[in-house]
Amino acid sequence: MYIHIGGDITLPSDKIIGIFDIEKTSVNKDVNDYLMKLQKQGRIYYVSYDMPKSFIVTKDYVYISNVSVFTLKRRFADNEIRTEKKKGAKYRTNLI
Repeated sequence: MYIHIGGDITLPSDKIIGIFDIEKTSVNKDVNDYLMKLQKQGRIYYVSYDMPKSFIVTKDYVYISNVSVFTLKRRFADNEIRTEKKKGAKYRTNLI
């Protein structure tokens, strides 16, 4: 399944390592150092020019998004529920 993280960017949900609130985590020195290192390496991608609310970590990039952590986690959970329903429907179909 895929998660829309803002702008025109959609990521495979299994590639997302973490979703973080930018305000709460950017005050941490280690997080700031990590983001600065990735910025220098060109591995930060800004999804939108709007006020950033979250950042999404994948293996290769960090995406800075204007979508809130709450909304992204809800989208992630909704996709997980849909996946489980599809698995259940497939399983039931195989029993008939």
